[in-house]
Amino acid sequence: MSPAPRTVGGVNRTDRLYALVEELRARAPRRVAARELAELYEVSVRTIERDIGALQQAGVPIWADVGRGGGYTLDPSRTLPPLNFTPAEAVAVAITLARAGGSPYSRSARTALQKIVTAMSAGDGAAARDLAGRIHFLARPDAARPASVPAVLEEAMTARRVVRLAYADVAGTVTDRDVEPVAFTAGSRAWYLIGWCRLRGAARVFRIDRVRRAVLLEETAPNRTFEELKVDHPDLVAQELVL
Repeated sequence: MSPAPRTVGGVNRTDRLYALVEELRARAPRRVAARELAELYEVSVRTIERDIGALQQAGVPIWADVGRGGGYTLDPSRTLPPLNFTPAEAVAVAITLARAGGSPYSRSARTALQKIVTAMSAGDGAAARDLAGRIHFLARPDAARPASVPAVLEEAMTARRVVRLAYADVAGTVTDRDVEPVAFTAGSRAWYLIGWCRLRGAARVFRIDRVRRAVLLEETAPNRTFEELKVDHPDLVAQELVL
């Protein structure tokens, strides 16, 4: 007599999303059909498709193949195993990221936090969300939000590509500059892009909130270091981020 098929019905959506990631990780690199997952969790195929879509939007590397023999598979080399983050540690990370508004890669920070919570055990993830719900930030209603680093500047730095800026100086005069990005630096009042300005033929410091437009060019920037530019600016804090 063959054993009864395994089912994991009756779980809430949060627990099911976590379980889906673990199920796909356990079966990788084999593909799992949506119908098989639907039977496993006792939900509809449409529900599984919505769940997979939500995980993909959160940055979980799930690949989908359509047609006969198709299904879902997860790239195990690009996922985190279950993490031993405590709820307090996860909330500490969330607090730090919440204070990082306007900083480079702040958008990526939000998806990183989602991955951390998704990779935690279901119980710890729920406890972290509950604890986070009891933490609030107070701010003046008229307080200005920090200017966000344009995504194109983040990409230029990551890919080491030359970027064309329309940049306003302190007097408000706008000039077009082709810049080789070298570093992002935090000052006491703003974030800055440090790079080699081809218009001036020298290293320059560009205040992010004065960038009026940024266009990524196809050209790869030469490999320059922060130290060789020898930038001197009284508002800059030249402290390397250590991971």
